[in-house]
Amino acid sequence: MSKVRRGESLVIMSKEIEKKIDVVVDWFRKQVKSSGTKGLVVGISGGIDSAVVANLIKKACPDNSMGVILPVKSSLKDVEDGNLVANTCGISHLTIDLSQQHEEIMGKVVDELKATGEYNENNLRMMDANLRARLRMSTLYSIANNLNYLVAGTDNAAEVHTGYFTKYGDGGVDLLPIASLKKYEVYQWAQVLGVPQVILDRAPSAGLWEGQTDEIEMGVTYKSIDQYLDGQPIDEKDREVIDRLHKSSQHKRQMPPSPEINI
Repeated sequence: MSKVRRGESLVIMSKEIEKKIDVVVDWFRKQVKSSGTKGLVVGISGGIDSAVVANLIKKACPDNSMGVILPVKSSLKDVEDGNLVANTCGISHLTIDLSQQHEEIMGKVVDELKATGEYNENNLRMMDANLRARLRMSTLYSIANNLNYLVAGTDNAAEVHTGYFTKYGDGGVDLLPIASLKKYEVYQWAQVLGVPQVILDRAPSAGLWEGQTDEIEMGVTYKSIDQYLDGQPIDEKDREVIDRLHKSSQHKRQMPPSPEINI
């Protein structure tokens, strides 16, 4: 009896998620129409968030949606997973390798900074990672401009709250379709949308460097962040980390400040 009830509850949950998916798909179509654009583009990393968004924009604009795989010194596995996501959901896609452009800009900036004596080796990794994200953003917007599409972002509720995104990088988008979804909800939607199991099993990572994972970099698990956002009790140390990340990233969630000049 318990198995039957569990099966029934899963069916009910799936139907509820399908309804929510339909709401987002309809919202996408309204955003495209009201903006006077033709379709939607998303960067596909091979991770769970971009997989969900790729499926959503394909549903919203079957003939006017595109996924873009943007390796920057990335592992072959990331590219393979990105292609798997695109092929599984049937979205038009292309791959643009930005490794050379990244290396050239990094080299020029480092050389010029060293020449002034101001170079800070301790900040090299952050500079490297953020440049990758911003090169991807610029490339997505170049494609979007050419096709008259909107850029769909992939940040979920946990990332928005903690500021776990690059300002003017992966945070530089037109639309945030899954910003209200906790990470566990993203996985639920992915299952309903038919995202391949290998993508579901991947450790969440922005692919910024070898061995990089979201949770190690943030210093807190998505499970704890989700519980925090759901108002559930969590470990005090995790709460402190989440509060600190939220406070330090406030500037990412608002327009740049400007002075009031009244003479």
